[in-house]
Amino acid sequence: MITFSREEIRDIIIAVIALTILYALSVTRPFGWSMDSLMLFIPISFVAVGIGFILHELGHKVVAQRFGFFSEFRRWDYGLILGLLSIPFGFMIFAPGAVYFGSYGRMVTTEENGKISIAGPIVNIILALFFLALTLTLRPYLSMQNAGMMYVLLLTLVLAFNVNSFLAVFNLLPIPPLDGSKVIQWNLPIYIVTMIIAAVLTYISYTINLF
Repeated sequence: MITFSREEIRDIIIAVIALTILYALSVTRPFGWSMDSLMLFIPISFVAVGIGFILHELGHKVVAQRFGFFSEFRRWDYGLILGLLSIPFGFMIFAPGAVYFGSYGRMVTTEENGKISIAGPIVNIILALFFLALTLTLRPYLSMQNAGMMYVLLLTLVLAFNVNSFLAVFNLLPIPPLDGSKVIQWNLPIYIVTMIIAAVLTYISYTINLF
């Protein structure tokens, strides 16, 4: 059974709200910030970033608890501040916190650490494929009659595809303490295949016109 503490739930909610607002500020920055644009992009931002972030961390948490470890998410306030400070420079740092896990009875093996670490990026890859499939399925239905509603829906799906692809690649970088550094120690072939898939999806999200 997957368990959550009150402190963990609080940290997740704060991190999701902060990420949603920060991403909305980031994508509306080139057009000039306004209350109307923020109100439009906050729900889009939640789907694009909030869901991907929550499920990424839950991927780590579920696998860790399946192995019998205690695991909890803790937000990182300095990471949220870095995200805010990065927005004026045209990009956004995603560092709201992480899932911490361990056991008082035994050490985490390299295999367990690798499997727990790869769970988050795999969740993002699955989400990216899901949002891409939805985009390609719904795109032919875009017309002059439904342009407003359908455009917002497609924009949400495209941004969600882009964000989840990028999160997978970023977290798979072989740089401690990112997930990739632990996956590569566990199984190099699995790391290479997973990174290639994430990189191809990210390339598609930045180069192909999905509208």
